[in-house]
Amino acid sequence: MDHIIALDQGTTSSRAIVFDGAGHIVGTAQRELQQLYPRGGWVEHDPLAIREDQFTVARAAMLDAGIRARDLLAIGITNQRETTILWDRRTGEPVSNALVWQDRRTATLCEAIRSEGAEELVRAKTGLTIDPYFSASKIRWLLDHIVGLRDRAERGDIAFGTVDSWLIWHMSGGTVHTTDATNASRTMLYNIHTDTWDAELLDLWGIPHALLPEICDTSGICASTDFLGAEVPIAGVVGDQQSALFGQACFEPGMAKCTYGTGCFILMATGKTAPVSHHGLLTTVANRSSGVLEYAMEGSVFMGGATIQWLRDGLEIINNAAEVESLALEVDDSGGVILVPAFTGLGAPYWDPNARGLLIGITLGTTRAHIARAALEALAWQVSEVVRVMGSDAKIALSELRVDGGASANDLLMQYQSDFISAPIARPRNIECTAYGAALLAGLGVGLFKTRQGIAEKWRTETLFRPRLADETVQKRRKRWLEAVKRSRNWA
Repeated sequence: MDHIIALDQGTTSSRAIVFDGAGHIVGTAQRELQQLYPRGGWVEHDPLAIREDQFTVARAAMLDAGIRARDLLAIGITNQRETTILWDRRTGEPVSNALVWQDRRTATLCEAIRSEGAEELVRAKTGLTIDPYFSASKIRWLLDHIVGLRDRAERGDIAFGTVDSWLIWHMSGGTVHTTDATNASRTMLYNIHTDTWDAELLDLWGIPHALLPEICDTSGICASTDFLGAEVPIAGVVGDQQSALFGQACFEPGMAKCTYGTGCFILMATGKTAPVSHHGLLTTVANRSSGVLEYAMEGSVFMGGATIQWLRDGLEIINNAAEVESLALEVDDSGGVILVPAFTGLGAPYWDPNARGLLIGITLGTTRAHIARAALEALAWQVSEVVRVMGSDAKIALSELRVDGGASANDLLMQYQSDFISAPIARPRNIECTAYGAALLAGLGVGLFKTRQGIAEKWRTETLFRPRLADETVQKRRKRWLEAVKRSRNWA
């Protein structure tokens, strides 16, 4: 019993990875998750597909590892955050599709709440800015638009959860309704200073307390499940970006990572201090252990790998994500083409839900290779803008940025990233840091791993990218990028 399985339920796929006692990957499985776009700016998932896909890949990963449930010491769960699911407590059936974190249908509602002068209250209590990104406005929208749902919610018949809560509910046979502090901190209903659901915020958004789950530690046994064939404790629950921060061993204040997933998410550890950003960044809970909170500063870029997915599924200029680098390398530069992938608005540091995607600088000589190169530059520019203001807010000069996630395997993108932030990019051998972080937290929760120091000592850089472009060149190109961003804003 020295294996841990990490369930990594992401925006575009459900994955499971089995780790042995030394932290090595011994089994994996993955299934792509269907994206639903009922209207412009709306993004949904089928909650039942999330559940079934995650259960299926968990069993497949164990088969791949050649183990049975009795060989598992613990389960760790990490998940797409903010995505909102409401379900019937009696039947376990969802009342609607999940509203995904990318969904922008509540932009008008958020603007109305902001116009009431609530921005400072929300930021002071939650560390967040009022935006459709977070769960509160999504819950309110469902309560307002599904006939009879508010009455059922007030009677206690309906449960709310982010994806972790939804999975734990079903894994425990409907006996445990919980979420950890990192996921709670993304709802805009949780006070990050008191570690509680906040009555004033619930009143602001018109959300009944009866909907909400209990809040548990990030590391520690919170439930158990027999869905794999034997009783196994669930001992790690964590939002995907906080999980990657832990998996990258960013334990000391000032250490930072960027995960290139569906979006790009930059987090800097700040320890027991909850900093205040003056540049549109967020303060979030990094983890909670034995009831003690630690924090991080975060900048969220909505369109990371999803931009590459758009090249594949929207423009159909590549067949798979791995092709984008070789296609981009067919040309020396983007030929003056700039892509601002504000397809669902802009995240940090702009927080503009009305921005829309822009492709500018096209000439008769523009090819799909130029567009591919512009897409990679766009990812790096978006991250660089967050890193720049993060250093200013934290008053810490970034010595390196640790990277993970699928797109971090792209050498051209990583070189752009190093050039644009003027700092080294450290890529570890294992770029599956999101799943690894959940496994580490579960391992700590059951005593398999003893200390953070021991975890940190095992972390190694495999590839280091150093800046090559002169600062004058970077600043000149950054100016053009910012001009394009300005033209994309407040469009919808």
